[in-house]
Amino acid sequence: MIRYSLACVGEHEFEAWFSNSEAYDKQRKKRLVECPVCGSTDVRKQIMAPSVRSSDKAVPADVAAAKMAGEIRKHIADTHDYVGDKFADEARAMYYGETVHRPVWGEVTPETAQELVEEGVPAMPLPKPFAPDPPKRKNRAN
Repeated sequence: MIRYSLACVGEHEFEAWFSNSEAYDKQRKKRLVECPVCGSTDVRKQIMAPSVRSSDKAVPADVAAAKMAGEIRKHIADTHDYVGDKFADEARAMYYGETVHRPVWGEVTPETAQELVEEGVPAMPLPKPFAPDPPKRKNRAN
C-alpha cells in the first residue's frame, strides 16, 4: 500500500491510499480519484517526504490512527446528543433558528445528506472509524 498526498485544482489538500503507484495512475486517468471537499477529479500528487521511523519505540502509524479514531469516537459520544434518524430535522431546525444550537449526531440517507448540502445546512458525514456506536435502545424485546 502507498499513501499519496494529493491536491485538486482548487488547491484542497488530502491523502489517499492505493495498492501501488500504477493503481493511482489508472484511477486518476479514469477520473476516479476525487477531492473530498469539492468533488473535483482534476488532482495531482504533492511532494512527499518518505516516512521514516526514528526508533524502535515509535508507534506505528496504523496504531496511532486507530487510537486517534477511538479518542474522536469517545469525544463525540460524550459531547454530542445522538438524535438518530431525526438528524436532518434537528440540523435544519438549528440552521433556521427554530431551536437552540447544540452538537448533535445521527443518521441520514445519502440523498438527505445531499439535500442538507444544497440547503447550506452545516453538516458533514462521520467516516465509520470516527462515528460512535449508536446508543442501545431501552425496553426493546430484541
